[in-house]
Amino acid sequence: MGSRRKSRELALQMMYQWELGGHTPEHVLKTFLASKKLDADVETFARTLFEGAVGEVEALDRALAGRAEHWKVERMAAVDRNVLRVALYELLHCPETPPKVVINEALEIARRYSGEDSVEFVNGVLDGIRKNLPAAKT
Repeated sequence: MGSRRKSRELALQMMYQWELGGHTPEHVLKTFLASKKLDADVETFARTLFEGAVGEVEALDRALAGRAEHWKVERMAAVDRNVLRVALYELLHCPETPPKVVINEALEIARRYSGEDSVEFVNGVLDGIRKNLPAAKT
């Protein structure tokens, strides 16, 4: 597994712990990462994705709600919702990663942590958002 994939998976796990555990982002970072022996680059990117997604969760959720037809964000499966949040944050704020790579990584993570139906759902939402990104991002 590549280091960026590992970072994305860690960010997803932290998002899940933050949301479902009701912990502060600081508590999640301290307790979750403390038990891991991570390469500095892996930890830095995981922190960036987690802190960024948490910091913009309301805006991310509005964007997701606009693309997920007939789905309220709060009714989505927790794993799917957080895969989407992390991927959308990366799409919007990490221009060094091509959008197709971000989406493919999100699909692989959804496949690993959720299921095949989730993969189709995540793909549809993220691809719809990708199509509306400024030309420089696509």
